[in-house]
Amino acid sequence: MSLVTYLHVALTARLAELRRDGERGDSPVPTAVIIFGLVFVATVVTGVALAKANDWMNAIPGHKNPQ
Repeated sequence: MSLVTYLHVALTARLAELRRDGERGDSPVPTAVIIFGLVFVATVVTGVALAKANDWMNAIPGHKNPQ
């Protein structure tokens, strides 16, 4: 059996299985909103940590930024 035939049969069987399945769960919109919120919070936390680290490094006497 060629690879293309195998992939076609596997895809057809999977699509048929998905069509039979009546309950598919929530729509993807709430999941996308949750993911966006998590990314936003992670960005804020990373920014705050970077600012605090820069403040801490700048408080060291004689500190120079590496070049």
